Amino acid sequence: MSLFSGLSAFPITPLTPEGQVITDDLARLVSRIEAGGADSVGLLGSTGTYMFISRAERRRAVAAAVEAAISIPVIAGVGAMRTDEAVALAKDAAAEGAAALLMAPVSYTPLLEEEVYRHFVAVASGTDLPLCIYSNPGTTKFTFTPALVSRLAAVPTIAAIKLPLPATDLSADLAAFRAAAPDLSIGYSGDWGCKDALLAGADCWFSVAGGLFPKTASALARAAMAGDRAEADRLDAAFAGLWELFRAYGGLRLVHEAARIKGLTTASLPLPLLGIDDALRERLISVLPE
Repeated sequence: MSLFSGLSAFPITPLTPEGQVITDDLARLVSRIEAGGADSVGLLGSTGTYMFISRAERRRAVAAAVEAAISIPVIAGVGAMRTDEAVALAKDAAAEGAAALLMAPVSYTPLLEEEVYRHFVAVASGTDLPLCIYSNPGTTKFTFTPALVSRLAAVPTIAAIKLPLPATDLSADLAAFRAAAPDLSIGYSGDWGCKDALLAGADCWFSVAGGLFPKTASALARAAMAGDRAEADRLDAAFAGLWELFRAYGGLRLVHEAARIKGLTTASLPLPLLGIDDALRERLISVLPE
């Protein structure tokens, strides 16, 4: 199985109120992901609140995760506003033993296509690690076109893309990117639609829920990738209530609270992000899978 395939499980990054990584809690989460059968750890993604964490603490997080993940690779997020910062983060991740990189085109002023292209080329050239394009237009306000992805696929170390679920036909979206970049691994985020993405032939499920429920998520990914729709549907049904809440409220606040409910950390979201209210917490408790 290639690096960017199967289930890539994304844990939260437990932080103190001062923004320091609680490495013991992070190691516990990573060990659970590995024991649950995930194929990789997606560290410092949006679920991992990477943009709220300093360079030094992001490096500490990579080191802790790599030490905890004995048999599966760690894919480290290196997104930053400035290109030089992202290059430095990539080099830090490589030095701490990350197996691959993940990067979104973070911005304040919306980026132009050529700016994104040059940004990715610079970061991809900064290390020998394979890099996964992180397309997250909901936060970055930038949409990757198949034409741009085709250009980026020619960069030797760019190996994969993490796509959001499309608003229309998923199979057509996958086919368009597959035609544009046939050598890239293509995966999706948006947990509620990833069963269908894998059944349609996507290579990877980049999963928020996998960071807390890796055993069931891993089984779901395996069934869908094997084309076993009945088993995939059965396993996906265990997440139905959680998918409903994710679609209504987003996963970030919910998964942090779920980690606290399960006793995996006492960490809260970094301010100014706030937790969920009591009513939503009770709804979340009622739908959490085993």
